[in-house]
Amino acid sequence: MPIYEYRCESCGYQKEHLQKMSDAPLSTCPSCGKESYTKLLSAAGFQLKGSGWYATDFKNGGGKSASSSSASSSSDSAPAAGCGGGCACHPS
Repeated sequence: MPIYEYRCESCGYQKEHLQKMSDAPLSTCPSCGKESYTKLLSAAGFQLKGSGWYATDFKNGGGKSASSSSASSSSDSAPAAGCGGGCACHPS
């Protein structure tokens, strides 16, 4: 299920919501109650559940790709804009 980010244009309240792709966009701000709650354009987010390939192969760092070991030192020194360093492109 995708995670969408919303922001109220009236009061500035901002929050992420887990919604189905078929769900209608939210419009009422949970903070101030005004109809100015809009979906932001942001990187796609999702939540993995269950015991599929992610949990068995990658969740616990079991599989490191060859490309991560051959990455240049410049990519290891600073995270890409907006990724925050806690992503798959910057393993711990």
